[in-house]
Amino acid sequence: MNQLILLLILRRIGSGLLTLFIVSALVFIITSLLPGDAAQQLLGQAATPETVAALRDQLGLNLPIWQRYVEWIGGMLHGDFGTSFANNMPVTKLVAQRIPATFELAGITTLVSVPLAVIIGITAAMKRGSLIDRMLVVGTMSVVAVPEFLVATVAVMVFAVRLHWFPAMSLGATNQDFLGYLRAYALPVFTLCCVLVAQMARMTRSAIINQLDSSYLEMTLLKGVRPLRAVLRHALPNAVGPIANAISLSLSYLFGGVIIIETIFSYPGLASQMVDAVSNRDLPIVQLCVMLFSSCYLVLLLLADIATLAFNPKLKQ
Repeated sequence: MNQLILLLILRRIGSGLLTLFIVSALVFIITSLLPGDAAQQLLGQAATPETVAALRDQLGLNLPIWQRYVEWIGGMLHGDFGTSFANNMPVTKLVAQRIPATFELAGITTLVSVPLAVIIGITAAMKRGSLIDRMLVVGTMSVVAVPEFLVATVAVMVFAVRLHWFPAMSLGATNQDFLGYLRAYALPVFTLCCVLVAQMARMTRSAIINQLDSSYLEMTLLKGVRPLRAVLRHALPNAVGPIANAISLSLSYLFGGVIIIETIFSYPGLASQMVDAVSNRDLPIVQLCVMLFSSCYLVLLLLADIATLAFNPKLKQ
């Protein structure tokens, strides 16, 4: 690997770690300033002030915020993410039960959205200026403009309430046959794919068009090579860098949109657990969930940077 590329990647990793440290401080401060008293929330309104004060002392809520942050960040560095206020169990054990479901939803969405977006982007680029291209461009821009919660609500109203094709609630990979598995994931995956496919297709179209306008591809077409073969054999390999970067950036959206989708469809994933923890003032779970989402987001951004650097012809010289 080129030493310059390696140096740039190391710089990206360093900036990512610094960003994660800043995020951890912001997350801890914001969660600590949430309205309400966690101890009072756990004990209920009938609890006496003495009982609430004792529980606050037990949970360490009476300590200064900087001291609690230092202890929390020190525990994380040693693999100790704290204990749940509500369940009195290690938060790692509680969160680990939900991680597979969230990554399964993200994985299925990726497997569906990436090939579909690439096909739409290549088709629009090859039919540039045609009615098909204009319809695809207008369609993708319209979908991007619609918030995912509205797409999810309309999907539930149409496909679950009116047509009864799919369930309104998705309980994930329960013990069911393949058809039931597909029906359970249909609406959440459809909602997430709407925005992802639109974003990736637009960026793929732009990357392919840049290659189609290049002189080497014009020469290839003049030699009698079929347009589809020229695109797949010559344009697509040279556009891998921008397309991979677009895919990574679009997939990073998953870790924001999945919070809304899991809540609407009652999906038993990490995002819905974080929402419940916010309602219950279970701060350790909220903090760990946000850190996990932030870490995944930064990893995808790092992969996007690596793809851009690795396929940049100027850096290969």
